[in-house]
Amino acid sequence: MSDWHSNPGPFDIPEMVNWIPRRVKPWIFIFFILIIQFSGGIYMAAASRMVGTQALMQEDILMAGYASLIGMAVNFAVMFRIKFRFSTRTQLLICCSILIFANIICALTDSIPILVLTCLIAGWFRMQATLAVNSTIQLWLTPKRDMAVFFCYVYLVVDCVIQLSGIATIYLSFNSSWEYMQVIMAGMLAFMMILVLILLKPMRGPMFIPLKGIDWLGSILWAGFMLCFTFICVYGNYLDWWDSREIKIAAVLGFLFVLINLWRASILPTPYISWQAMKNRSVWRATAVYLVFFPLLATEHVFEHSYAEHILGFDETNLIDLNWYVFAGIIVGVAFTYYTFTIRKWRYKTLTLIAFCLAGFYLLWFYFNIDYGVEKEALFVPLFFRGIAAVIISIVFLTSIVQSGLPFEVFPQAVCINGFTGAVMGATLGPAIIGEWLRHTMQRNLALFSSDFTDFSSNISHFSLGELIGMVNEQALIVAMKEIYGWLLILCILSLVVIVISFSPVRPNAIFPKWKNIRKILRRSNHEINVNTHYEL
Repeated sequence: MSDWHSNPGPFDIPEMVNWIPRRVKPWIFIFFILIIQFSGGIYMAAASRMVGTQALMQEDILMAGYASLIGMAVNFAVMFRIKFRFSTRTQLLICCSILIFANIICALTDSIPILVLTCLIAGWFRMQATLAVNSTIQLWLTPKRDMAVFFCYVYLVVDCVIQLSGIATIYLSFNSSWEYMQVIMAGMLAFMMILVLILLKPMRGPMFIPLKGIDWLGSILWAGFMLCFTFICVYGNYLDWWDSREIKIAAVLGFLFVLINLWRASILPTPYISWQAMKNRSVWRATAVYLVFFPLLATEHVFEHSYAEHILGFDETNLIDLNWYVFAGIIVGVAFTYYTFTIRKWRYKTLTLIAFCLAGFYLLWFYFNIDYGVEKEALFVPLFFRGIAAVIISIVFLTSIVQSGLPFEVFPQAVCINGFTGAVMGATLGPAIIGEWLRHTMQRNLALFSSDFTDFSSNISHFSLGELIGMVNEQALIVAMKEIYGWLLILCILSLVVIVISFSPVRPNAIFPKWKNIRKILRRSNHEINVNTHYEL
């Protein structure tokens, strides 16, 4: 692919046929990326429907959904090698074909291993297709290659599609069947393949770099570790944690996978993830922030649906309508980050402070307002702020990795780590901790409230046993949630104090290298691989 900025005239995509107007070409690729992002293989919003029809548990659906995120994270380390090995046309045709099969399999199978493996593969090819499209229009989005601008676009598309796909899935399954979402997206992918065949020329890639030398064994081991970690977090509560043989096996396997990968990274010339990426300061800083920030918002997965469904009495459509509030927050959050972070060049520290303040307000609102009679419209403010906070943190710390000074050949490995810690660990570790915390708090509260009801049995004799149990459970749940929101708010305030006293004058200046320079780097890297192949295991 040539460097568009050096060409006179408006932005162009030479890979597309000439009869398409230049101004229309990027918007066709935007249409492609929307189809790709909507094609998730499995839709966690339809989990309740799948549980009823596929003889699966809620945990099975979550495991498959997170496997898709793992596939996307693992792809980061090799996405540029594959991009420069195959043309955009070839990449999109292959990825769409795989995603079509993945959607069909996910709609038909009730086998958990097949479902998880399918989603893992689908996530990998979904990420590759996403890169093929986004890299083509990158210079249209930001001619200066400012990655802060580019990541605003990326998270606007990705996070908004997550909310919209959930809404579409629920309304489609409510009016027909949840399988229709897979059928519709398979049809959209087929339509996209037709457009690719018609509109994109069968051009050879910008350079031919064989895939020889990629540490494929390392990618499998890292994916295995991520799957083991996710399995422990998702099934831990159901299997009673360390009393379960399955959890112990997953922990041992995950630990072995990490040890083997660390050993191989110390002896291989080109490991899948190198020590240089793992020791990078920006990667560690981002990981530390994710491990604090996303558990603060993990109540979304543990509390909100239970509270809205069991306490407020919302049905599926009312529950999914809450996604619109988060959707609005994402749009405002991206716009705010674009103006302050990319244009005004506010510091990383300032944006991080703002995100934690918004997360603190989200927790504060629920701590003081969680009750039996909350209207759906009243939830707009906390969910809106939660959407803003999450997208700010994601854009800021992914940009920081680009600006960390890593060599380009190591940068994708750092993004791979960031994808795992931000998307996978952020989505699984927090809910696992808070879910277990809620379980113990509920048990304590149930014991206390049951004794209170016994003491005042003369005043509640007109209630049936079922009504009494329901009242006790609801009261215990609300008190437990309020208590946990309070402790999380304290943790958020302490985090704010740490951020305030830290000194960080760094401002965003994350410039992506030119494509011709990337090709030179990859060509040199491939030569070194050929020279050192006798060292590989």
